[in-house]
Amino acid sequence: MIAREGFGYLGQALSAAEIFAALYVDVLKATDDLVVSPGHYAIVHYGAGVEVNRISADELETYGVDGSSLESIGTEHTPGLSATCGSLGQGLSVAAGLALGARLKQEDKFVYALISDGEMEEGQTWEAALFSAHHELNNLVVLLDRNDSQVDGPTHQVTTLEPVPDKWAAFGWDVQAVDGHDVAELRRALRAAAEADRPSVIIAETWTLSGLDHLLPDEADGHFLKVSPEQVEAARAHLDQAERDALRVASAPWSKRVGGVA
Repeated sequence: MIAREGFGYLGQALSAAEIFAALYVDVLKATDDLVVSPGHYAIVHYGAGVEVNRISADELETYGVDGSSLESIGTEHTPGLSATCGSLGQGLSVAAGLALGARLKQEDKFVYALISDGEMEEGQTWEAALFSAHHELNNLVVLLDRNDSQVDGPTHQVTTLEPVPDKWAAFGWDVQAVDGHDVAELRRALRAAAEADRPSVIIAETWTLSGLDHLLPDEADGHFLKVSPEQVEAARAHLDQAERDALRVASAPWSKRVGGVA
């Protein structure tokens, strides 16, 4: 998708790819609500959503084309989402409302909300966190992409957010901190969140150059990446090789797999 124009929100895709993969494949049901608070993360939803039929393959081909419902920043028309927010910091409020509504209607469903770490600078996020804990919304799970990146630069240079886990715990949430690029950790955390007796937040430490860091300079702006045609071709070759390697490992005899894990 990024290759078509040579720029876009690739950093968000690289930081949150495993988060979306674990969520979409492992736990997300068709009846569950999904809120993607930072609208520019829509690209990750498109890429992952096509694999679980929340986005059609034909529709994916229209990304960025005039008139397409797959815009670079998600809108109220974005398919496969319950809500996406253009103005950052509002998504958790929407998700909390959906979770409370589901409880009042006695619906057996979860509400998942992806939020960015930059949104923790917004007071509305913490108001919603207080509300959710007060109502013990154990059907609400927040996935926090802790990639230390926002449009003005690294979040730690803009506003001190640490200690992030302690803040959420103090607001009454069940808290898990994980490696956001470790699918097994994410899957375990999602299963544990489903058993919590209060709202859950999974704090996923990630990196906006993950997986393609050897192709992009260290000083690359992870929030909005520009890529040359040469970098695009190198990235495709790298990903194709990674896929072949993964398939080879998966088809190998168990004794020959590294650590016995595919």
